[in-house]
Formats: sequence, C-alpha cells, structure tokens
Amino acid sequence: MVSAERPSAPRFEHRTEDSVVLGLGEPSPRLSWIIPQASERFLQTAYELEITRGESSVERFTVASNEQLFVNWPSAPLTSRERVTVRVRVAHDSYWSEWSDESVAEVGLLNAEDWSGQFISPKGLGALDTSAPTLSGWFEVPRGAAKARLYATAHGVYRAHLNGKPVSDAVLAPGWTSYEHRLRYHAYDVTSLVQDGANTLDFTLGNGWYRGRLGWEGKRAVYGERLSLLAQLEVTMEDGRCLVLATNGEWAAKESEIISDDLYDGQRTDLRIAEVRDSTRRVSVEVLDEDYGRLVAQEGPMIRPTGILPAQRIWSSPGGHTLVDFGQNAVGWVRLRVRGLTAGSEVMVRHAEALEDGELAIRALRSAKAIDSYIVAGANVETLEPAFTLHGFRYAEVSGVPDLRLEDLETVVVGSDLPRTGWFSSSHELLNRFHENVVWSTRGNFIDVPTDCPQRDERLGWTGDIQIFAPTASFLYDVTGFLASWLADLSAEQLPNGSVPHVIPDVIRSELMSSPAAAWGDAAVIVPWTLYQRYGDVGILRQQFGSMKAWVDGVLRIAGPDRLWSGGFQYGDWLDPTAPPEDPFRAKADPDVVATGHLARSLQIVAETATLLGQFEEAKRYAGHTEEVRAAFAQAFVTPSGRVLSDAQTVYALALEWSLLPDQEQRRRAERRLADLVRASGFHINTGFVGTPLICDALTSAGHPELAHSLLLQTGCPSWLYPVTKGSTTIWERWDSMLPNGRVNPGEMTSFNHYALGAVADWMHRSVAGLAPASPGYRTMVIRPQPPEALHSAAARHLTPYGVASVSWQRRLGRFHLHVTVPVGAEARVYLPGSADFFHVRHGTHQWNVASPSGHP
Repeated sequence: MVSAERPSAPRFEHRTEDSVVLGLGEPSPRLSWIIPQASERFLQTAYELEITRGESSVERFTVASNEQLFVNWPSAPLTSRERVTVRVRVAHDSYWSEWSDESVAEVGLLNAEDWSGQFISPKGLGALDTSAPTLSGWFEVPRGAAKARLYATAHGVYRAHLNGKPVSDAVLAPGWTSYEHRLRYHAYDVTSLVQDGANTLDFTLGNGWYRGRLGWEGKRAVYGERLSLLAQLEVTMEDGRCLVLATNGEWAAKESEIISDDLYDGQRTDLRIAEVRDSTRRVSVEVLDEDYGRLVAQEGPMIRPTGILPAQRIWSSPGGHTLVDFGQNAVGWVRLRVRGLTAGSEVMVRHAEALEDGELAIRALRSAKAIDSYIVAGANVETLEPAFTLHGFRYAEVSGVPDLRLEDLETVVVGSDLPRTGWFSSSHELLNRFHENVVWSTRGNFIDVPTDCPQRDERLGWTGDIQIFAPTASFLYDVTGFLASWLADLSAEQLPNGSVPHVIPDVIRSELMSSPAAAWGDAAVIVPWTLYQRYGDVGILRQQFGSMKAWVDGVLRIAGPDRLWSGGFQYGDWLDPTAPPEDPFRAKADPDVVATGHLARSLQIVAETATLLGQFEEAKRYAGHTEEVRAAFAQAFVTPSGRVLSDAQTVYALALEWSLLPDQEQRRRAERRLADLVRASGFHINTGFVGTPLICDALTSAGHPELAHSLLLQTGCPSWLYPVTKGSTTIWERWDSMLPNGRVNPGEMTSFNHYALGAVADWMHRSVAGLAPASPGYRTMVIRPQPPEALHSAAARHLTPYGVASVSWQRRLGRFHLHVTVPVGAEARVYLPGSADFFHVRHGTHQWNVASPSGHP
C-alpha cells in the first residue's frame, strides 16, 4: 500500500533559531530537515523544495538524493530584506510525503550600503565613570503600517525601547565579538510596537565588554573610550512606501537612571532621576566615522533571561548580615521587590558563589565587586534589577531592606538562549546531580562566548577550556551558531605566525598570552572538527581550514626537523590535582609530552579535513607530518616496555587515545600501566584539563571499563563526585575548590562554576548510557552501553540533526533490558554487554531483553 511507504511530513530544523527567523546573514542559506516518522522500509531517495519569494514567485526544485542536512540553496542568492517561505517534501522511490509546514526566513542587511544610519555618540555625556546615556530619535508614522524592522548595534551594550516598550527580551546586545574585526548587529520585528502618529525610539548604552573592565589586570576601555549607537528602524506601509528612522545628527541624548555599570563590579541605579535631575535636559549627538564592513549578522541565539530561581532561605550571618540562598549557583542577577522605603534610601545586593565561615566567600571574586545598588524613588512597591551587568552567584547579601521577604527575591538566570538537545539520567543520585551540575555550568558560561568562569575579574573565552568541553557542550545544547561565531573571532585574532591567543576575543594582548600553547591553541583545529563530527556540517571545516592549517604549520616550525614540540611556555596538564594550589602549572605530566601529543593529533585532523575538502595533496602532506611526529614521540618519550615519560595518568591516556604508540606490545604495556596507576591512586582522579576528557575513554578502550567506573563514582577528594558530596550545584574549577574542612582553596584562582572538568560527561553519554556517534551528524550511531555494577539503570537522549535518538537500559531480576530509538535517516550498530557481535538497525524503536552479563545482578 502507498501509505506504508509514505513518511510523515518533514519539518525544518533551524540550528540557529533567531538568525533564521529574522536577520538571516547569508544570501544562500543551507537547509536541513527532520523526518519525524516513517515506515521501517523507508529510505529517502529524493526531496523537493518549494521556495516562495516575494508575494507569489514560487520555485520548485526536485533532487534525487538521500541528503537532509545542510542542503545547498538551489535558488538565486537572496538579497537584503528579502523574505522567503520554504517547504520540503521527501520521497521513497515514487511515494512522496506530504509537504512540511512553511518555514519563513527574512534576510538582514547584507551590505554596508544597506545602512542609512550613522554611528552616533552623545556630546558631553557617556564618558567613563559617568551615567549611562540614553539616545533618542523621533518620527511620524501615518495610519497603515504593515511591518516594521529594527536593525541595531553599538559600541557598548544597549537596551532599546520603542514608544516606551522593550523591543526584545534580549540583554547585553549586541554581545561580545572581536570588535575590531566583527561587530554583530541584531534584527527585530517591532511591527506591534509602532503606533500611528508620533513614535519615539530610545537606546540606553552601557559599557559592557566594549568599555568595561576586562581581565585580571584591571584594563578598561580595551576597544575604545566612546560609546556609540547605530540603529535603523524601517516601517513598510500597506501601499509599499518605506519610512526610515535612522541614527544621525538629529538625534539627542540625556542621562539615564544608571549611574554606573560594569560587568565585574555591578550596576548603581538612581530611581529618583525623574525627581532629582532635569531628565528633560538633552544634548546633541556627534556623527562618528566608522567601518561598516565589520558588521555581521548574528549566527547564534541572543543573550536572554532563560529562567527564574526563587529564593530558598533568608538568615542572619555571624557578622549580622542578611544573607539569601537561591539554592543553585547560576549566572544573572537578583530581582528584588521592596515596599515602603523612603525616597533616597539605598539598597545594596552583593553576590558570591559560596560561603566561608558563615559569610559570603568574596575572596574568590578577586577584584570584582559584584555589587548592585539602588537609590529608591520612594514608591509604594518598587522592583529593583540591573540591565548592564551579570553575576555568578548562589548567595546574596542584601542591605537596606528592613522587612526582606522570601517571596520578594528571585534570581533571573541569564545566558545565550541555546536550545537544549541532550539529557542523561541514571539510578545513581550523585551521578545525576553531577550531570546536572555540568548542565548548569554550561548555562552559566555560554554567554555569547564560552567563558571560563562567571564570577571573578576574568570571564574570558579561554581556548583550552572549550577545546576539551566542546563534545559535551554539543550533546547538551545546539552550539552550532554559537561556536561558529566564536571560531570566526578566533580566525580574526590569529597571528600571522599561526599562533592563537589563549583567550578569544583577545583582550589580554600580551606576548606571553599570544605565544603558542598546546591544548589551548589546538582549539583552532579541534573545535571545528568536533562541530563537524557532531553536526555533520563540512561547511564549518571549509570556513576554518585556513586557520587550522596556520596553527599546525606554525607549530611544525617550532618543532623543527626532530618533530618534537619542546620548551617554551605551556600550561601542560593544567590544574592536575597533585599541583600545589599556588602553582597550577606544576602538573605531573611532562609538558613536552603533552605538547607533542597535541601536535600529532591536530595534524591528523587537518589531514582528514583536507581529504574531506578534496585537497588531496594537502592531505598527503599533513598525513606524512602526522607520522613523523608520532614516530618522534615514540622515540623520545616511550621506552620499549611502554613506559611514557613522567609516568602520569594523563600521558598514558593521550598516548593511547591518539594512537601515539606504534608497537602493539608497547600499547598493551601502557594500558596495563595506566590501569596500575588508577588502582594505585585509590581510584582518585590525577588528571588536569588535558587528561580529564581522555582517561575514562582510555581505560574503556584498554578493556578496563570497571576502572573507569570506579574513577567516576569515587566520592573522596579528588574526584568528580566529591564536590557533589559538598553540596555543589555546578562544576568546580579545581578538584578541591572547597577543601574537606569547608575552607575555600587557598589558590589565587578558585571558581565554583567552571565547566572544564565536567568534560567527562561526554564519556558518560557514550559509554555509561551507550549513545555515541559513529559518523558525522549521528547518521550512524554506536549503541554500546557498558553498565557500571553500581548502577541499575541509565539513559541518554539527544536531538541529533536527524531527530531524537535515545538509549535506556535497566538491569532487573537477572535480565538486561535495552530500549533504543533511532531517528529516520540514521542507523545504528547495537552491542549488548559482554558481546562482540552487533545488531544493525535502522530507524524506529528497538528492544532487547537478555540475561544480564556474568557478575551483574
């Protein structure tokens, strides 16, 4: 029957939600879709795209292909402001599905000449250490407005209102990019806010990343000392006319109620401004000469409030301070309602991640003040919250509110609004909490760039941190546009010699922090490769290939003829737990071993990338360099008996996982040595940033998954679960950020929200639950759970580019129950525990019920 072969209507899967719906920055966008359901015999053999351009121009394109990811745009390139509607249907032989729902996209401003607005800055207002300025423009709109679009960006961050109403719930726009090279603009649909007659458009400008403090050196105004705005409001009338209000010399500015603002130090707000200042006093603006060629459309979602956490407890500290616990370490700000305060009274909110001796543990903030303060206007009820700052905190100290009530306090959680795509659960309560901590640390540190920590005077896009965490992040959230944008900044900041600054965007700008560093600079190669592996998008490799080559070519020059990367500045196996608190560089793993191992790995990735891009001579050259470095590594660092220089867990893990031991007997002995080191440690983790994402995979590949399970489930310090036993709700920067005696680690840098050591979650998804990609984009999956004895069940679910894939298993009454879902367009190899054979399955739901492996209940 025809119906047996006809799949459900596909649906488009937008990997970057905001930019596709409005403000699309590509003239030839690629298309992907999901087929929700199909009969077991279905295999896509063709697809048909219907593209409607303008009011009635309809084009259809039929292609014989089984591809459904990142399909090339078949029509002529789009133009600025163009709106298109796309539908798709798919076929199995001659049987076609129904058409998908319509997907609507609207193009942003693709060219510099599309901007009629000018960058403007207030005269005499908005200098450093003065109130945030509000810039305003006015125009008349007659009856009959059909649609309205606002395009905006700034030097600084902005809050926009049209006729007194916010244009979006986004905050800290336009976000943080490498401003000298790429300045992002946003597009907003403001049709509902336009009114007949007079219209007022207001922008308040804050310092943000452009002019606020950045880094631990106290630098301010890294990008410039002058705030400015570029905006363009276009109102299309029913008769086709377009009315434009663009920033120009006719705009005016005034002081706002925000007296001072800084991402590290907090915001000070005077709510009496309407009474105590001449708020109608306006000054003129100056038109600035700026480069419009830097303007780029957004690629990922905006920064937004993403949740609310109500206060859990209020109490008085030993020092007499009023403290509040929100129950979860998070990033955002406190929203506080006060009532009956006298005009001019001051309320202060101070933030911290942890408590020490019953008070806020503010030493971990270093020089960041993390204080929001308000001078109230004296209204019956006032709601207090900032606009131009962020804090990492679980606890707050509140002063100036005599009748503070629990119901008047909540944390507004803020972050890049990334769609959630991955979940994990198990029968182990501490393991579940650990995984939830990984999720919360991702939420707290993915704020336009992947930062290291959200609370102290740092919050920078450290390359090494995201390099090791990208596989975990790409399972938990859709990070395609988010990381593609960051990689574009990395390419822009990369030095002519190929070196990658250690933080991107580079605000440290020192010779040391721009020198080649293994694992950190390797982000130029490994992060785009991870995105390709997880999403199946070869386009990210094409975009980054020049940067990838520049990095390995630069390191090859350093390595020289002997192909060993030795000497020079290195972080090594950063924050190895054996390193003293005051010297996190002093890891057990030899830094030359770490560096040369990374060179071999990155060279192999570049060689494989060149093959994918059809650059076969390049592929041959880099494959040859890979073998040269591997041979040099084995000769210099590995004994005939398989001992690796420095004899640390990390060096064995990387040597095994990156195929750096060419002799099989050496490999077997190295596997045994790694197992012995883990046992000798009492199953405590002894790896830093480099070894942590590798060690459980290395043990599993060596045939010792039980040792990996013992490491994972260890609760003594150092271990992954030790912080959970101490009440952590996010991942700590150090294995012992809080010591067993309840004291904060004495090291100069200590954060309680830092995702790097949570990179083991990727192995949990792939091995404990058993859901792993076997080919790019999860088109082929390996389902191979390796159940720990301490667990009775585990499950993982992931929204792959093809749809939802899931694995769940249970052990009950001597039986092992496995439940697997494979999305349409994908297939899987399913291994049952204890068996080397596999079942090959295609889309649909599959179940197995077999005797539990020997030794398991």
